[in-house]
Amino acid sequence: MTRSSRTSPPPGTPVPPAQLGAPPPGSPLGSHYSRCFGCGSDHPTGLHLAAVTPDSTTVEATFTVGEAHQGAPMLAHGGVLAAAMDEVLGMSVYLFRKPYVTARLETDYVLPVPVGTTLHLRAWCNGIAGRKAYLEAEGRVGAPDGPVAVRAAALFVEVSMRHFAEHGDLAAITAEHQDYEVNP
Repeated sequence: MTRSSRTSPPPGTPVPPAQLGAPPPGSPLGSHYSRCFGCGSDHPTGLHLAAVTPDSTTVEATFTVGEAHQGAPMLAHGGVLAAAMDEVLGMSVYLFRKPYVTARLETDYVLPVPVGTTLHLRAWCNGIAGRKAYLEAEGRVGAPDGPVAVRAAALFVEVSMRHFAEHGDLAAITAEHQDYEVNP
């Protein structure tokens, strides 16, 4: 993975252990929001990623490239692959039980991904320093141990729920996130 210093944790940054209150191993993870493009079940043209955590510290999901995801004829659009990587990375920070947003996403495209291909996505955290979470993900073709088609490194930043209330739809946030306090 080609990475910049912005997505690499500072030397000595600890890798976080499983958090108290994180979903237990084998648990499916809920969507960020029902109309989220990446994981929302109610988004009409979204990716509909459904993720699980095998060990309370990593996230796994699958994504099958459909015709609506094309860039070149019968090949996945790079932006769609980047969105899938961003989504699985975003689902992994859910394990920390705090809201985070993407600050930087770096993506390496290793292999072309034809329409009809199922990508097996996996994301993990390399360290947290203050409000910054340093993450990586990979997408493998056909099986969890298949060839790597896409890799990503990211920096996510912890925010308060106020961020979403100020810049998004407060009523939707309140309706779907009863477990977070939202003070407008």
